[in-house]
Amino acid sequence: MQARALFYLAIVAALLLSTRLIGETAETEAQIREGSQVALEYTLSDEAGTVIESNKGKQPMSYIHGKSQIIPGLEKELSGMKVGEEKKIQVKPEDGYGPVNPDAFQEIPKDKLPPEALKVGTMLMAQGPQGQGIPVRVHEIKDTTVIMDFNHPMAGKTLSFDVKISEIKTPEK
Repeated sequence: MQARALFYLAIVAALLLSTRLIGETAETEAQIREGSQVALEYTLSDEAGTVIESNKGKQPMSYIHGKSQIIPGLEKELSGMKVGEEKKIQVKPEDGYGPVNPDAFQEIPKDKLPPEALKVGTMLMAQGPQGQGIPVRVHEIKDTTVIMDFNHPMAGKTLSFDVKISEIKTPEK
């Protein structure tokens, strides 16, 4: 009788252990898919390998997959990744911030800018139609005018991301 009780106890313990392991596996095996809330660490570099920005050792970046909250080329490459997975991702301009648009250069009178901004490469913040901030760059200075570049600062650039997935919360069914 005692052997039989030990046998059943062993079966119950094995079932409990396997249920716990199955639960843990399902949680750690979550993959990034449409609607997933994703947290990740990243380092963004340009074509020369110069680091543009990084959140390593800081608060992870969060976004909802499939909602166009990040550039398309990065979002596409993150699909299917799992927690803890790392990946190097290259994003071409057409899948990032687009190619440089020649129509995004505008000539404005010099006296419309503050004197300290009259230097090629100076970044300023313009106001868009809905009041949003738009970064603009002084591209060229002429005698009485300044040519401003309204392209996104990363337009025309191939971007390199080193990413590590920190967390995935899958959408409720």
